[in-house]
Amino acid sequence: MFANDKSIDNLEALFKETKRYILLQKDFLKLELVEKLTILISTLVLILVLIVLGMMALFYFSFMLVYVLESVTGSLIGSYAIIGGIILCIAFFVYLLRKQLIVQPMVNFLGHLFLDDHSNPTQP
Repeated sequence: MFANDKSIDNLEALFKETKRYILLQKDFLKLELVEKLTILISTLVLILVLIVLGMMALFYFSFMLVYVLESVTGSLIGSYAIIGGIILCIAFFVYLLRKQLIVQPMVNFLGHLFLDDHSNPTQP
């Protein structure tokens, strides 16, 4: 089938280079996955820290507003009820707007993180 040994050597070299290329692509995909997972996990940790700090601030500000409203309403229980109602209204609006406030930004972030091809500089 082959005219000489040079053709067989060329096929062996081609096979070795193809095997090497596949191994390099596998290593590249591993590195890219680690990079993207690192970005994802660090973003999630940052969001978690900001949520915890925001909840703490909301807790203290709500107590501050309770005592401010106590002097206006004359009742500590009434001012707790007002602040509780305001927080429930905010939670209800966040629930109604969950797609715009939570789901869509998360989908955009994950889509850009995992689907954008930054390795090809010719694409805009």
